[in-house]
Amino acid sequence: MNWTWNVRSNDGAMNGLEFARCTTAGGFGRVLIHAAPADARIEIIDGNDTVVARADLRRTGEYSPMTLIELDGAAVRRSEVWPDAGLYGLPVLLAGGEVGILRRWRHAEDRSWWQWSIEFSNHTGRPDDWSPEQEQ
Repeated sequence: MNWTWNVRSNDGAMNGLEFARCTTAGGFGRVLIHAAPADARIEIIDGNDTVVARADLRRTGEYSPMTLIELDGAAVRRSEVWPDAGLYGLPVLLAGGEVGILRRWRHAEDRSWWQWSIEFSNHTGRPDDWSPEQEQ
């Protein structure tokens, strides 16, 4: 079952501003958000329009270009991360609603620069059981 991830900035305008509305395959307990708002409302909705989880999450600590969102039942946790190989293969939610899969990441030890690669794929109609074929 596909999941919809609504990410809304709680800053700006009277009720905040839409950051992204993304669709992933269901069941991902962890996703990354690139350049996530400092104060965000995260809402995960399943294919039956049932809310899986919802939370208002503020950044704690220093900025990172990637934010890890983790589900634990209905609880949602946020942490700012500098990805390593343990996060490869996770969906990356991008502003505006695109979703890619993190394939590579590297950064300077002092975090003054970073370089990353994500992979995009799609299927018209987004069937619930679809996933891209794996390369050999």
